[in-house]
This record gives sequence, C-alpha cells and structure tokens, in this order.
Amino acid sequence: MNGQENYQTWLDYPQLDLTLKHELKQMQADTEQLEAAFYAPMEFGTAGMRGVIAPGIHCMNIYTVRQAAEGLARFMDTLEPEEKQRGVVISFDSRYNSPLFASESARVLGHHQIPVYLFDSLRPTPELSFAVRKLHTYAGIMITASHNPAKYNGFKIYGPDGGQMPPKESDLITKFVRQADDLFAIAVADIHNLRQQDSLTLIGEDLDRAYLEAIKSVTVDPQLLKEYSQMKFVYTPLHGTGKMLAERVFRQAGFENMQLVAEQAILDPEFATVEFPNPEFAETFNLSIRDGQQVEADILIATDPDADRLGAAVRQPDGQYKLLTGNQIASLLLEYVLSAKKRQKTLPQNGAVVKSIVSTELATKIAQNYDVEMVNVLTGFKFIAEQIAQYEETKSHEFLFGFEESYGYLIQPFVRDKDAIQASLLLAEVAAYYKSQGQTLYDGLQSLYQKYGYFKEQTISKTFEGVDGQEKMQQLMQDFRKNQPQEINGVKVVQVQDFQARTQTDAAGVTTPLSLPQADVLKYILADETWVAIRPSGTEPKIKNYVGVNAPTENEALDKVAAYAEAINSWY
Repeated sequence: MNGQENYQTWLDYPQLDLTLKHELKQMQADTEQLEAAFYAPMEFGTAGMRGVIAPGIHCMNIYTVRQAAEGLARFMDTLEPEEKQRGVVISFDSRYNSPLFASESARVLGHHQIPVYLFDSLRPTPELSFAVRKLHTYAGIMITASHNPAKYNGFKIYGPDGGQMPPKESDLITKFVRQADDLFAIAVADIHNLRQQDSLTLIGEDLDRAYLEAIKSVTVDPQLLKEYSQMKFVYTPLHGTGKMLAERVFRQAGFENMQLVAEQAILDPEFATVEFPNPEFAETFNLSIRDGQQVEADILIATDPDADRLGAAVRQPDGQYKLLTGNQIASLLLEYVLSAKKRQKTLPQNGAVVKSIVSTELATKIAQNYDVEMVNVLTGFKFIAEQIAQYEETKSHEFLFGFEESYGYLIQPFVRDKDAIQASLLLAEVAAYYKSQGQTLYDGLQSLYQKYGYFKEQTISKTFEGVDGQEKMQQLMQDFRKNQPQEINGVKVVQVQDFQARTQTDAAGVTTPLSLPQADVLKYILADETWVAIRPSGTEPKIKNYVGVNAPTENEALDKVAAYAEAINSWY
C-alpha cells in the first residue's frame, strides 16, 4: 500500500486510540506530514528504532510499539523453553508516552507467556542493561529516544549479555516485526491478569541497591575521594533519568557537595529549559554555569535524559567554565585509569581498551604508552559489548575501558552499554586527582596534549529529513564510493577503508580485507595522519562526517581541523 492507503486503513479502524484518531484527522490538511508518517515502516538501526510520536507506521505510537514487541516475542518463541522463560526486563525514560509504551510492550510479551520484569518508574538505560545481567533475563527493552528533542521516542532491544541486541538477532527480530504487518491484529494481555498470574513482576529499589553496590568497583582510589569529599559539583539530569541514581552514587562515594540544577531536575517530557537535551551542546550548560558560578563549583556535569551520555565543563581560574568534548573526557578517564593501575601495580599484561573507529586517536597514543592494546570497532556500543563478551569467553584480554566520541563511556562491564552514571563518578575522581596536584581537569588535558601531541576532532552532521531523506543519503554514499577523493584539503589520501565492501585500499591500489563487520562507513587516512570518516546515522536522518587531526601545537591543530571541516562542507 502507498502512504495514502495506509493512512485510510488507520482512519477506518474502528477501535483506533481516540487521541491518535484526532491527530490523524488533523493530518489530512498536511500532505507532507501524512506521507512522512505512512510511506514506510520504521527500521531497526544501530540502537533500535526511533521516531516522532504520532500516528502512522513510520512513527512511535502504541501500535508500532506493539509491532516491535511482537517481533521480539515471535523471535523468543523460536528459542528453547528455558531460554524463553528467562523473560524480558523493561525500563523507560521521562518522555511522552514512555510508561505507556513500556506497559504495552509488557502486554504483548505477556500474551506470548514470556515473563516480564517492569521497572516501577523511570530508570536510566545503563540500569536496564545492568538489570538484564542481574536478573539473567534473555532480553531487555528500553523505551527512550536518548538525547533527541521532545517530539521523539524510541524502542531499544538488549540481548542476554546486557548489550544492545547484536546485528544477527536484530535482523531476525526485524524479520518477525515485518511479518506482523497487521498492526491492529496484534494481541495483548491484560496487565491485571499478568500480575495475578505472576507473569509480570515490578522491580525498582531492589535493582537500584544492587547497581549502587556494583558501582563501588568504579572507584580507583577511595582514599583520594575521602580527602577531596568537599569538592563542589553541579549536576543536571536534563529532565531525565539520571536524577534517579546520580545523587545517591555521589553521596555513597563520599562527595558531599553535589548540587542539582533545580529547573532541570524536574522530570519534564518537554525538556522545557533546553532546545535539545544533549550534553554535547554548549547551550545545555547555561543553567549549570549560572549555578556553578554561584557556588564556585569545580565541575559541571550533565547527563542526557536516559543517562547514557555524559558532558562536562571545568571551572577556570577566571571563574568561567570550559566545556570538554566527548573525546577529551574519554582521554582524561583513560589516562587516569591506566596510570593509577600502573602506580598500584594492577595493570594487566593483556589489558585492552575498545573504541569506535570514529573516536580520537589520542586514546590510542595513551594506550600504547601503557603497553595496552587498542581495539577499534564499528560505531554502536553493542560492538564494544561484543568485545567484552568475547574477552570473557576466550580470556584473551582484560577489558579496561571503552568509549565512543559521542559522549559515551564504560568503565566496569557490569553494564554493557555506555554508562553516564559510572562516568560521572570516575570523572569526579579524576578531578580530585588533579586537584591533589594543584591542577584542574583542563590542566590535566593540556598535560596530555603536551605529552602525546595536540589532537582535535570535529563532527559535521548533514540532515536529510522527509520522505526522500533516506534515499538522498543512500545516493550520496553511493556517489562517495564511485568518486573516491585522491586528496582532501590538498593532502593525499593514502588509504581508503570501505566497511561496506570490507576492504582497505592503499595509494598504490593494493586492496586487503577488513576484519570488522559490514557497515555503511567510509574512512580516509591521509598522509599527515589526519583521518576522515563518513557514515549515515543509525537513529537519525543524518549523514555524519568526522575528522581527526593532530599537530605539534594547539593553534596548528585548530587551524588544521577547521580547514578539513571546510573541505568536508564543500562536498554537500
């Protein structure tokens, strides 16, 4: 069916949710909105499915959520009975309809006689990952759109290890989702009956306490935390789930001066105080800076609404605050973890750090300095989780740290997704360490640059919304592959890595295979050690372009990254 036919099917459905029916009628006058909502079903990307909350097969609503849950349920119906009976744990964030989508998912799974563990109120994504492992469930569902604007929501599926469902299983679930093509025929159980039959168990404080116990292992030097317990932090959960755990974690660790940004501690699905609830944006810190200057806070910390991403700013001698990038935060955390383990003589001989292929090479230099292996994986924290699982199985390496440039970090693998709660605690400890040296975190960053060279990175996103957005993105990626650049910014390309073809080709035309899984990513290595990568986002209608440079001085690095950014912008 085309978009108009799909629309009419929804409009004619007699039992359609009344709110959705009202919204549908309003769509009639907006052909573009109607087509966007009904032209094609949503797809699972690197982090499940995500879309605008609205009626339609391409939007987030109770029917598409039921369809996604039905796909998971049908997949679990193919498992051995004992696997299926491990069940599914479900959590949700502070967005519109998140509790509703969580309960609708539980009703679909319950109809398939799959046990469900449902959080009693909103909880962070990392706690959902932790709960999958702690309760030994087969899967987890997180209802969230992470850092997207208020009109979005999403549905993320986690596998038995607590990581996001790997591609093979995710593809099978997608197949079952497509088979459930009559959204209005998906059967659901009654929540009350599920409770009576003990098929639905509410969880909450019991998991909170278990997580709080586990997070004690993140602290490297407990004595240091005691000595600097009076350090001042301003924290914002950006209207989201970080509020549920962050204060308790800091209090447990001994930090006594953590102040919440009051306006942003309100669980508001509108995210009324920010345009985007994203800790990588400078404007996200406006209220934190106001509060920080009032109390002279050492560090400002922000987590996104589902508390898997962390951003931070450091107080400077003049009282102003300097924002850190995700790559900079990761580098500071990594240097501290490795140097502390070396001082304590606990650095393993088979240690490994895992990062995405579009993250800073400063981390590689740091790992090499401590004789620790750096492993690169595709973008998507599920691939970092897969490496951890592999290390546990083979005993080949000991996982020490994992990160992505997009403000996601993992220190201890009792969680298998990026964990801003863990990262907040460790960043506070790193700040205490530098304070013990008479320095700030920013001073610590400068010392890294002086030791390893000045590294600068930039991400340039190009948005392609609307019905033909996906098609435009696919066409652009095809064009990039057909017309490979010989040089960028006047510098020769010495290697092209095509992760779709799984090949790397040097300047002489010699091609060798890539070992990583297939993905729609191109990466160019240049003669001056700069790298440039291009990939369509798995969760947003964007092509993301990444550039990483290094130079002997900060000004040279800044000039260099700006010149490459200009060259990349000229491609579009």
